[in-house]
Amino acid sequence: MGEIGKIVQAPEDLVAPVNVPPEAYTSPEYARAERDRLWRKVWLQAGRMEDIEQVGAYITFDILDDSVIVVRSSADEIRAFHNVCPHRGRKLVDTPPGQRNAHASRPNFICGYHGWTFDLEGTNTYIEHQDDWQGHLCGGLADLGKVRVESWGGWIWITLDPEAMPLAEYLHPAAGMLDPYGLEKMRPRWRKWVVFDCNWKVAMEAFCETYHVSTTHPEFMEFGQFRGWARNQGLHSNIGYDAAKGQEEDSGKLRLGAGEDPRLTTADMQNFTWQNANTNTTTTLVAVANRLKDELPEGTPPAEVSAYWISTARREDAERGVEWAQVDPQHTAKAGTAWQIFPNFQIGHAVNNMLCYQARPYKGDPDKCIFEAAVYELYPEGEAPRTEWEYTEPADWPPVLQQDFTNMAAVQQGMKNVGFRGAQPNPYMERSVASLHMNLAKFMGTGGPKTY
Repeated sequence: MGEIGKIVQAPEDLVAPVNVPPEAYTSPEYARAERDRLWRKVWLQAGRMEDIEQVGAYITFDILDDSVIVVRSSADEIRAFHNVCPHRGRKLVDTPPGQRNAHASRPNFICGYHGWTFDLEGTNTYIEHQDDWQGHLCGGLADLGKVRVESWGGWIWITLDPEAMPLAEYLHPAAGMLDPYGLEKMRPRWRKWVVFDCNWKVAMEAFCETYHVSTTHPEFMEFGQFRGWARNQGLHSNIGYDAAKGQEEDSGKLRLGAGEDPRLTTADMQNFTWQNANTNTTTTLVAVANRLKDELPEGTPPAEVSAYWISTARREDAERGVEWAQVDPQHTAKAGTAWQIFPNFQIGHAVNNMLCYQARPYKGDPDKCIFEAAVYELYPEGEAPRTEWEYTEPADWPPVLQQDFTNMAAVQQGMKNVGFRGAQPNPYMERSVASLHMNLAKFMGTGGPKTY
């Protein structure tokens, strides 16, 4: 691969303004190189642990030319294998047409070409006419190739690089900041995916900053100012909202509506969010918000409205068997509202729900990606719904996300304009964009942000 653009490495904290050249979004050469330089080198979120609860349950995960099988091989162990038969290279498990991935349960894996069979530990247990190989299939040559797999936060993580750093080291400091939220206890309320007309980076960047809220989602401005920040966190980054002293919890996702009467604006914001985004809140939070006008006197200070709303919703959830995480408000202020896990996963966390995004390249085309979103929340024991990944056309997603989709497609086209001089992200509110490209350049060797 030839050099696409001269890298001028940005400062680690990325406080100063930078320019991000468009090659990483639009170059077919860059997109081809990502397979070997990026996707085969990093840890990737491949699924949820609850998707493989029973022994023999498995899921597949695809990234460009590579496919991985993750299977529960015993009650307390999961394993991952390259989804390819070592005999002649046939894929062992095919993805059903129109599905995001394959998932089922079986006692073993049988190649549909010549019947080679493998147990849940990847060991070959049957080869027809094995003697014909004259004893040369020993030493693991007939077994499935192993893939490194670990879990954190309730997710399954895989890496195709045998030499990659341990997952705990890779996820630092994000994992430590998110552990108090108990993300592994949450279950998906809905999961959607789509093949979309933009690069995977454009898709991820549409959700990693708050600078766009006032223009893209002007309806939210009726409920207060959404001044936010973004911080580089090594390989990763996080974003959050500025909050007044004494209302540190408002720097998280459980935000109070601004205005003359926060009792009313909080209810308005909760109802709008539920109806138009279908995420970032719960039915309990909405119900309590709608009662604020009846349960608190007019003129109640915003900090007291916030404390009452959150504490009441927490208590009512506890009464039905839903225990929110206990997170200190000062920690909330540092953790913010979402973490961007390098390279392609975002966790929008809260003490009782989360919204997660992921984007992957689609067939190596720099102008397309597989975009996914999933909403999680806490449920009483045994009452979580069983959700599937649903392919959803862009026009059928929640209205707020459709607003983001409009930007994503337009940005992909705009970056090809001969007059585009490179992205110039806001150094305070869009630092996550610069952080992504600074870290991409460490793997790709090109395309990094340039200082002015």
